[in-house]
Amino acid sequence: MVYDVLIIGSGGAGLSAALSAKKEGASVLVVSEGFPTRSQTCMAQGGINAALANEQEDSVDLHIEDTLRSSKGLASSIMIEKMCKKAPDTLAWLNAIGVPFSRTDEGKIAQRRLGGTASKRACYSQDYTGLKILHTLYDQCLKEEIAFLNEHYLLELSKEGASFLDIKTTETIMIEAKSIVMATGGYAGIYHGFTTNTSQSTGDGIMIAHHAGADISNMEFV
Repeated sequence: MVYDVLIIGSGGAGLSAALSAKKEGASVLVVSEGFPTRSQTCMAQGGINAALANEQEDSVDLHIEDTLRSSKGLASSIMIEKMCKKAPDTLAWLNAIGVPFSRTDEGKIAQRRLGGTASKRACYSQDYTGLKILHTLYDQCLKEEIAFLNEHYLLELSKEGASFLDIKTTETIMIEAKSIVMATGGYAGIYHGFTTNTSQSTGDGIMIAHHAGADISNMEFV
């Protein structure tokens, strides 16, 4: 079978992409080195910033201003503007699919202030924000009958698709796809004993994408 979309990585980015592709009618396969519910996303605790103004006065323009200032001029102003403008809709979507956000007395999504912001802007779910989001996304993927292939290690990308090593059997397989979404995460796991990242965050996907000709940027940020 040739899939419309092959998604490599099953964290928050990969599962969100899977749901979006499925909604557009594409055939989707998510392949991961481990299991979706153990992805690095589950370690994110603090919250997600969005200018909802549920706790105090706020605006998208202030969100953009704070983010640009916190980036010390290093971030792309175009990408920051896109992220901040889309943040309220993203939170509305996560809320609609069932993420159990903490609530105000009025029943709105609770927000608190995190570093680098002038407003209470971070939407959270107790201190398990990433975990709650990840499990909700995975539940939605199961509901949409999205196909998963776990414990398969990415070996190589090609114009036809990607090859993987079956960790349990040590056999290699080729999966054909019309398009590929790389959502393999970062590489902080290589700093054993000095990071909260999973040991599976080894940067293999970044390396393999680079070998396949992808542009790599901002590798100094861990």
